[in-house]
Amino acid sequence: MAPSSRVAFLVVGLGNPGPRYERTRHNVGFDVVREVARRWGVDRFERRYAGEFATGRVGAGGSRVALLLPHTYMNESGRSVSAARGALRVAPEQVVVVHDEIDLPFGVVRVKQGGGTAGHRGLKSVREGLANSGFWRVRVGVGRPDSTDPEIVSRWVLGRFDEPEAAVRELIAAAADALERLVANGGLGADGA
Repeated sequence: MAPSSRVAFLVVGLGNPGPRYERTRHNVGFDVVREVARRWGVDRFERRYAGEFATGRVGAGGSRVALLLPHTYMNESGRSVSAARGALRVAPEQVVVVHDEIDLPFGVVRVKQGGGTAGHRGLKSVREGLANSGFWRVRVGVGRPDSTDPEIVSRWVLGRFDEPEAAVRELIAAAADALERLVANGGLGADGA
């Protein structure tokens, strides 16, 4: 499918809506997308596609992008992403999902296209909503607890960061940098960033 004439990318931050989930590990996708919105001067989000939605440009004269923060809760994110993708007529390869990654140590950011979901229910929902796994992922390392017990892991990702605020800001900035490189390069050479 040829790139959409409307936007070069649909950038999706995964998270859960509401104050209860703000600044939690699971919401780092929301935090990164809000950071790039700030950098790109995108300050008007509206309620659309079951989430917060905005369009803007990556810097002066840069690519036009759409930003989406689904308000469907993490496990139903695919419904929101699918609606936005259909309206914007973008290919799965034009979708970038920013999400927390417990299989990466805190502070590590990786970019990849396609792949599995590693048990991440938000990614699973997006894959189902797009009926395709070829979308881009900006994987934001939040570390993992010293247990594989599902309840402990759930509390970990839904908990607030234990790391110093400055370290969390650095993580969000590093992920925003990786996202900007991906979008600026049209996905070329972004694997493993």
